[in-house]
Formats: sequence, structure tokens, C-alpha cells
Amino acid sequence: MPQKPIVYDAPTPEPRATTVEALQAEILENLIYSVGKDPIVARPHDWLRATILAVRDRVMDRWMESSRETWRTSNKRVYYLSLEFLIGRLMRDAMSNVGLMEPVAQALKNLNVDLGDLINLEPDAALGNGGLGRLAACFLESMSSVKIPAYGYGIRYVHGLFRQEMSEGWQVELPEDWLAHGNPWEFERRESAYEVGFGGHVEPVTDADGEVRQEWRPNEHLLAVAYDTPIVGWRGARVNTLRLWSAQPIDPILLDKFNSGDHIGALEESAKAEAITRVLYPADSTAAGQELRLRQEFFFSSASLQDIVRRHLQQYGDLGSLPDKVAIQLNDTHPAISVAELMRIMVDDNGIKWEKAWKIAKGTFGYTNHTLLPEALESWPVSLMERLLPRHMQIIYQINADVLTEARSKAGFTDQQAAAVSLIDEHGGRRVRMGQLAFVGSHSINGVSALHTELMKQTVFADLHKLYPERINNKTNGITPRRWLMQCNPSLTRLLSERIGPDFLDDVDKLHQLLPHAEDPGFQKQFAAVKLENKKRLAKLVKDRLNIKIDPDALFDVQIKRIHEYKRQLLNIIHAVALYDEIRAHPEREWVPRVKIFAGKAAPSYWNAKLIIKLINDVARVINNDPAVRGLLKVVFLPNYNVSLAEVIVPAADLSEQISTAGMEASGTGNMKFMANGAVTIGTMDGANVEMHKEVGADNIVIFGLTTEEVEEKRRRSEVPRGAIDASPRLREALDSIASGVFSPDDPHRYRDLIGGLYDHDWFMVARDFDAYAAAQARVDELWRDKKTWRAMAIRNTASVGFFSSDRTIRQYAQDIWNVPTA
Repeated sequence: MPQKPIVYDAPTPEPRATTVEALQAEILENLIYSVGKDPIVARPHDWLRATILAVRDRVMDRWMESSRETWRTSNKRVYYLSLEFLIGRLMRDAMSNVGLMEPVAQALKNLNVDLGDLINLEPDAALGNGGLGRLAACFLESMSSVKIPAYGYGIRYVHGLFRQEMSEGWQVELPEDWLAHGNPWEFERRESAYEVGFGGHVEPVTDADGEVRQEWRPNEHLLAVAYDTPIVGWRGARVNTLRLWSAQPIDPILLDKFNSGDHIGALEESAKAEAITRVLYPADSTAAGQELRLRQEFFFSSASLQDIVRRHLQQYGDLGSLPDKVAIQLNDTHPAISVAELMRIMVDDNGIKWEKAWKIAKGTFGYTNHTLLPEALESWPVSLMERLLPRHMQIIYQINADVLTEARSKAGFTDQQAAAVSLIDEHGGRRVRMGQLAFVGSHSINGVSALHTELMKQTVFADLHKLYPERINNKTNGITPRRWLMQCNPSLTRLLSERIGPDFLDDVDKLHQLLPHAEDPGFQKQFAAVKLENKKRLAKLVKDRLNIKIDPDALFDVQIKRIHEYKRQLLNIIHAVALYDEIRAHPEREWVPRVKIFAGKAAPSYWNAKLIIKLINDVARVINNDPAVRGLLKVVFLPNYNVSLAEVIVPAADLSEQISTAGMEASGTGNMKFMANGAVTIGTMDGANVEMHKEVGADNIVIFGLTTEEVEEKRRRSEVPRGAIDASPRLREALDSIASGVFSPDDPHRYRDLIGGLYDHDWFMVARDFDAYAAAQARVDELWRDKKTWRAMAIRNTASVGFFSSDRTIRQYAQDIWNVPTA
């Protein structure tokens, strides 16, 4: 049935009132008529849903108008494809951005309900793992704030990333049930459902004019059904859409099997479809896990591209104008298969000639690389790709032939250089390189920090950079100041507004006006008082969840991020052991009380990362219960790290641990969140730390450790780390105590291999950076004792965070890559 044309001047209801009285009446009405509860017996979750519905209604007017404006003006749209969107709780975000915090709080107070309690009750959407997903969420909010018409495309995971619990110090993965009671923010779009195929075969078909085209005939089909969530920009400037795909079977039940008695087999198609959108990052250590991961990536890429093409054709009629009206940004390699899928849609379904289609595709796609780790640049066995996506494998071979021909004929590449740029890796089993596919299919490839971008040119994409020297550019990551300052730290936001005025709320660069106040004793005292209140809030959370008492006056030393060896939580906990030994050996010294706070999840199949979590918990158990320490050192691991937990930890941090092995962290965004909230960074010259050092000045950040070049030199020489360990008595004693079972008396050999790896190869430079790290921590102690100096450093960090706003990053994407205007 043909779609009716869109009428731009259709009537719309009057915008809903935002007075306290109107909100109070509507919350009550929602409670009774939508939630179905009498106020007398309503529970907190009932009030939460009623309040969300009232807030959502006031977002809807702006959402509809934003969409109409884009259709009316024919403005270019940006589509951001990401396997993760770590959006966190949405109610406070929406209320803050449309100016409803105070009237909603008062309306609820009149109903004897506390808004803070409801905010803490809202489920945290489990749609991401770490920095990649949180960056995508910040970017969507910034695109709305700077008025870019945009869609985010991802997967509506039923369970998403696992819920992390601890069992005797070990990580245990449990399903996250954020959707168990529905999601009042989302809208199912039944009209936006697309068939996605897998398997089958490819047949040549001769058209009436004698042209031969390829036709993919999958033997497996399922439906991708859209669920839309509004993403509100600052001051309601614009409301964009996060569209998440849910996988559903075309036939939910096979009645013939059911009637024959095979009641389980009758649901096989449903189970197979629903598995695709059940869990984020299924373990890919097995062949079945790899296949499910590839299915996920193609499923959401295909559905998104079908949706983009349908919308474009509906408005413009042909695909020739796609690069002028559409910008598709691939967030890492997960959606890289989109390059082949768009080519299939253009060539096979729309009859566009190969050369023209390839030009359109390159003009439309941009690719953001997030890692220099070879294992994170995805690749898939050719055999798997041929079985699951046979037509796409043909297209990849054809793209590869064009690229290699160009490399040979135009650039004069050698065999070795040609092998390096090939989309097919021939070493140790033929595999499709998804990073290469994303690179050759995009007109822009960007890194996410200045250092990372330069290293891309020198390492993973060195030969592709020689072939296409104009494509790589840098876009240093950023964070949204709305969530990571204004919302998570309202006390600091109020203080800053009182001191320099509220203009920074709309232009975060205005925080530079704080710099002259950094040495002001009165302002320092106020700034420290806000920090102390945030530390008390975190101390209460630690006591409630772990029954560990921590002193808010101690130095809160925080490392919260995904657990990975290159991020070097191991270096941090070894330092804790060395500090523990010194405190016991020298009780007469004036020690700075310190609380080391860790949080983060380890991938289920990443044994060493899980072992590091266990080590942190084992060390914590010993140190926290040793009376000889006198409470001078505490170690805390907070389970189930997510956005909501970060919003409590970040404002309370004094010291931000950004200690990755130099050359291995693409950017980092946690470092920026801590900086905004007045924490001092201890870190290596890695990722965006390099730019932080430049922005805040060398005196306001504590830098240590090997440089990228020094790390590479030591690896190249295969230098044995044992000498560095033998030369450092503090390090050797700490390693010996860990390896010998001091912290694991139930299993004395538990950490033997983990510590043995530091003696044998120390790939991540933990041992070789230890002395420099310990010296930097001693420097931190000196600075902490001088309260005036420390507070001035903290204030300067907040004052210098403007560059790290995601609004700045998005404006650079818009100007340099997408070619769209911004506000």
C-alpha cells in the first residue's frame, strides 16, 4: 500500500503547560489512567512511570517539530551506526534539558513523592560496555544540542551487557533485566520493519535488456522491528531519534511441529531470531559465538541501511543524491559490513552501475576508528562469511580487486604492501578484515585523539594511508557537559554559576573565566566543600553496598573503566600492595590517608582481566581488615559499573587514574569527566591525556612513565623485564607477596602465572613503569598535603575542560566530515 505524502502544515495540539499545577495534575492523571493505580496505594515505581509519561509528553512536541523541520527544509541527515549506546537513565536528562527539573520536583513534593528517589529507581539501559557506547550517547545528545538532524541506530538488547556480581571476589555474569517492566521512553514503529536474510545462495538473473545482475536468495529470514527513543538536546534545541532494532521471527510458531508434539522445536525460529538481540557482545571464543556476533552486526546494519534508503527514496526519489543528503558514520568496525550491504542495495536492488554505486558509497560513509589493538580490529573467517552472507562476500572480493588494482597500477605497491591493504588476510586462515573494508569504503577515517590518529597512520593503517593519504583526520573525543557536570554535580554547577555567571551552561568554553579564581582562598574553600559533600555521598554508597567504611577526608584515588591489561589496573593494585608494605614497615611516617576505588567489568572470556578483579578483591580483604594499617589505606571494588554508578563516583574523585600503556588507549573519555568535576589526573602520555596536558598545563596534571616510542623500542628489542624488577626492591617485594599467596592463602598459586608474565615479557610495561608510577604517586601525596596547591589544580582542571565538550567534537565532524550546518 503506497505511503501517503507527508503534510507539513498538519494541525498539532497546543504545547503542554509546564507549570507546577499542570504537571501535578498530569502526573496524577497518568498514575490513575495509564498506570492504573490509586494514589493511596501507588508504589515508587508507579510514580516513576507516571512522571516519565508527563515529562515525555512535553518532549513529544519538540520531537515532532524537529522531524517536520527536517522534511520541510530537506536538510542533510546524519546517521550514527553503533553497536553500543550507553545512554544511562533518561528522565533526569530530559527534564534538565527542557527545564523541567524544578517544576517536576515541586509537583511531586506536593504529592508527597521525592524526585531524587524516583531518579534512582529508573533502570539503567544496558546497551553498552564502556567508552565506545558512552561516547555514542554523548554524541547523540550533542547532535540534538547543536541542531543537527540525526538518527542513532543500534540494537535493542533485551539483556545487553551482563550484570556483574561478586562471588568470593570473583566476577559473576548475570543477565541484566532493564526491560523486564517495559521502557516508557520507547515507541514501537510497526511500519518500520524490514526483512533481514542470512545464508542461501546467489543466482545470476538476466534482465529484459540483457544485463546480468546478481540476486541473493537467503534461506533464512527474520524481521527487524524499530523502537524509537527521543534524545533531547540542551534547552530542547532539537529532539533526535535513537532507533533500536529488535529481532523477531517471521513465523513465531511452527504449527505443524507443535501439532506433531514437538512443542520446543515449534519455537525454534523464535529462539533463533530473538538470540540476535538478547545479549551484547556474546563471547566469541567459540565458532557459534563468532557466528552470533556477525549475525548481530549484519542484522542491525542491514535494517539501518534499508531504513535510510527507504527514507531517502521517499523524499528524493533516487539514490544519486545520497552523499548530498545523507552522512553515515560507522562507530568502529562493528557496522563495517554496511559498506557491502549498501553496495548490494544499490547494485542489486536498484540497478545502479558498480562504479557509480562505489562513488556514492564512499561519499556517504565515514569511519571512526577506536583502537590500535589488532584483535579489536574485527576480522571474520572467509568460510563463515561465505556461508552466512554469500552475496556480500562476492561484493567484498570485487571491492578488493578494485583496491588492489589501484594499489598496483596507481601507487606501485609491492606484494607486501598489497597484502597489507588487502581486505582478505591470507595469514593463518583466510579472514575478512573489517577495518580495511570500513577504510576503503569511506571518504573520511578519523582517530579520536591527536596521538591515536598519528599512530593509525604509522601502524594499523600505514599502507592504506599511503594509498589514500587524504582520508585520515583527527576528531578528539568529548563528553556532554550536561550529564557529566550539570546533572551529575548540581552543587558544583550552582557554585560555578554564582562565581562566573550562568553563561557556561550554554558555552562550556566560558569555564575559562574560572582561572583567575583558582588561587582565591574563599572560592577554594567553597569548591572543596562541594567535593567533600560528593565524597560523603559516595562513602555512604560504599557502606550501603559493601559494608566498608571509608573516610571522606581521605584522598579518593579512582580508576573506573573496563578491566583490561592495557588499562593497567594491575599496576594500580601492585602499588596498593607496595604502599601497604611501607605503611606497616614505617608507621612513624605521616602517611596521606588514601582510598583506592576500582570499578569495571571484564569480558566473560578474558581470564586475566577476571583474575585482576579477583586480585583487587583479595588485596582489599587483607588491607581493609589489617589493624596495623590504621585505616590509612582502603581498597574498594564496586561491582556492576554503569552510567548511574559513574555519576556518583566521578564527582567524588580527587585523583583520576589514566595509566594505560602509552600508545594503546585511543582517547579515553573518563579522563574528561573527572577533569570537569575537579579531579587531578595521574597518567601516561597516552590517548587524550596528551591534549589534557596541553589544555590544563604541566603543573596541573601528574604525568609519568614510558612514552609511546620508548614502549615500542623496548618491545622491538624484546627486552627482558626481570632486570627492572630486580632493581626495584619495593616492586620485587610486592610481586613476591602476591605470587606467594599472601593475599590468596586458600590458593597460594592463584597469581603465580599472572605475576610470572611480568617477569617473562611484561607486554604492557607494568613492571617497567612501576617506579615512575610510585614516584608520581609520592608527588601526588606532596601536592595533597598542600591544600591550597591541590585545590588550585582541581579548579584549573574544571576551568580547562571546555575543549573536551562533545559539542566541539560534533561541530568538527559536521564541518570536516558530514558537511552539515550547526547551531
